[in-house]
Amino acid sequence: MIPPALREALGPWDVPALLLLLLAWAAVGALAEHPPRSRPSVTVLMDGVRRAWMAELLKRDNRILDAQVMASLRQGTAFFASTALLAVGGTLALIGNVDPLAGLAREIGAEAPSPLVWQVRLLPAALLLTVAFLRFAWSNRVFGHASVMMAAVPSDPLDPHAPRRAEAAAALLVRASRDFNRGLRALYMALASAAWLAGPLALTLASAALAALLLWREFASVPRAVLDDG
Repeated sequence: MIPPALREALGPWDVPALLLLLLAWAAVGALAEHPPRSRPSVTVLMDGVRRAWMAELLKRDNRILDAQVMASLRQGTAFFASTALLAVGGTLALIGNVDPLAGLAREIGAEAPSPLVWQVRLLPAALLLTVAFLRFAWSNRVFGHASVMMAAVPSDPLDPHAPRRAEAAAALLVRASRDFNRGLRALYMALASAAWLAGPLALTLASAALAALLLWREFASVPRAVLDDG
């Protein structure tokens, strides 16, 4: 049962608009990670590149470049995790004091809803940003596991442990990258959910536009064409 106060804060189009946001989030993620075989996504193509990277690792004695790439990947995930955590704190602070939003609405001549409406419309952004932080934090940790596994790959490609450990490192890299991409999608959807502050129509348009943009990047962008040719 929906609490009476929450029922009053939600209009007839708010729930469908919110469901569309969640559907867009789930659909984009599913298509990116499980695309048609005839049209692989950027996510799937990059998985193949990471496995090829670990295959090449077996042939190199000098692995300074590999270490630098891994350090860069971990720095990127740490940056996004910190950014998402700060955004969560800022959103929760705004939920606790919605006066700035009400003042902004009055300044632009819009009708300011009740504080409860503002708070309810900010909750999806806070939840999505929390999901993004957890994904980035876990991705960073799994990249750390992959770094250790890469260091454990013997420099002699004829060593019986070398191929198995290289494959394990590749699997960890793929896992970490998938979580990083999921964190990015949650971050994007959090931005789309902020459109709910302008009403359900704005949320619907933002969700549809963002889903279309993300799918274009996965299936029709220039980087995708380059990866496919490679």
